[in-house]
Amino acid sequence: MASSYYKLDVANREELRSRGARKLRRKGLIPGVLYYSGEETVNISIEKTILFHAMQSGQRIFEIDQGGESQYTMIKQLQYHPVTDEIIHVDLMRVRRSEKITIAVPLVLNGEPVGVKEGGVLSQSLNQVEISCYPTDVPEQIELNIEDLELNSAKSIADLDIGLEDVDIISDPSLNIVSVTPPAAEEEVVEEVLDDQEIDEDSERSEDDKNEDSPNDVPDEKPNES
Repeated sequence: MASSYYKLDVANREELRSRGARKLRRKGLIPGVLYYSGEETVNISIEKTILFHAMQSGQRIFEIDQGGESQYTMIKQLQYHPVTDEIIHVDLMRVRRSEKITIAVPLVLNGEPVGVKEGGVLSQSLNQVEISCYPTDVPEQIELNIEDLELNSAKSIADLDIGLEDVDIISDPSLNIVSVTPPAAEEEVVEEVLDDQEIDEDSERSEDDKNEDSPNDVPDEKPNES
C-alpha cells in the first residue's frame, strides 16, 4: 500500500470543442475531465509524458492540486485513438480517503505449478481483480500462489486469500483465474488414435455386411430341357 501518492500536474481548460482538444494534443497535452458524485465536472488537461509515467508507477491513486487544495483521484477511463492507439482522453474520478472505493488491481501469479512440471500448459484467463477498500489501503497487486496447481485443475477468485484488513474482493468468486491443461499435441494424438479405431471398426462392419449379403449355398442349376 502506498504511503505517498504520485503527483499529477493537471490544468483547467476552457476550450471544450473538438478543435480545442486537437490543439491540446498537438502540444503534447491530453484533454480530460475530473468529476465526483454530486459535484460539478471540471475540464482539465494533462501532459502526455506525466500521465504515462503515472500509469507506469504502479499506483492506482494519484494526488492533484485543485485551487490550492490537495485532492486524490483515480483513472476511471481512458479513450484511445482507433488507429494509432494513443491516449486521446482521460477521465479522473475524485476519491475521498474516508470513503471506500471499488478499484481493479493487478493479479500476480507466484510459483511454478506441479502440473506444468509434468508437461501441462499454464493458461491465465484473469490478470486483475476488483476490490473495495479505502484509497489509503489500495494494494499495488494481489498475489496468488499456484505451486500446488496440478494437471487438469484450476484456481478461481474464491481461492484468493489477500489477508488485508478493510480490503474486500468484489469480483465474482466463480471467475476462473488460471488453469493447467494437457498439451494440445497429446490431445491431437488421442483424437487420431480414436479416429483410427473407428475406421478399423467401420471396416470390420463393412466386411461383416458383405459376408451376410453373400449366401453360403449356391442355388441348384435348372436341368436342361431337351
